[in-house]
Amino acid sequence: MDYEILYPGAFPLLKVQLRQGDFLKAESDAMVSMSTSIDVEGKMEGGFLGGIGRMLAGEKFFFQTLTARRGSGEVTLAPSIPGDIIDVDLDGSYSLVVQKDGFLAGSTGIEVSSKMQNLMQGMFSGEGFFTLKVSGKGTVFLNSYGAIHAINLEAGEERIIDNNHLVAWPDYMDYKIEKATSGWISSFTSGEMLVCRFKGPGVVLIQTRNPKAFGEWAKSLIPAK
Repeated sequence: MDYEILYPGAFPLLKVQLRQGDFLKAESDAMVSMSTSIDVEGKMEGGFLGGIGRMLAGEKFFFQTLTARRGSGEVTLAPSIPGDIIDVDLDGSYSLVVQKDGFLAGSTGIEVSSKMQNLMQGMFSGEGFFTLKVSGKGTVFLNSYGAIHAINLEAGEERIIDNNHLVAWPDYMDYKIEKATSGWISSFTSGEMLVCRFKGPGVVLIQTRNPKAFGEWAKSLIPAK
């Protein structure tokens, strides 16, 4: 599969070339344009329970599948929020845990399901009790709010990350929730409250903007009734 990420930054566009018989699964409503040789249809991967799991993880119930049935063709896709697109190649040896609304598209061989977190992670990580799990062999395209930055942790190295900036991390990496500072009052007054402590080895993808903070800022501009 040949692809190109156009206009990287705030408003990127993913362009994919499909050969006849190839297909691409994408987030519902992600298609911007496609060749007339390509068909798009909604599919419920993993059955009814799989769709419910994705909804609990913050994704839509259905995927859209774009298939080159009448010859090769081109598809362009875009996320619904301003921010970057990154491509990640999976070799089947591990899965990616992806934040809500972080999945844009995946090539043939990519499977998308949901993963349940433990009680502490589900209540306080900011991701909820269910996260998205992307596995298989192929290329997955992730989108973010803002730019995407990779933090490469060596074995035993730890990094504290604000939970609202998480995009994706390998499922073999574990993390724990903790206070941002030594005391609750300081954690509250700093604006950070709870954070995630990751331990390497592994690569954690983060986004440079906080969607929750932006939502609060936008809300403050709305005149009170």
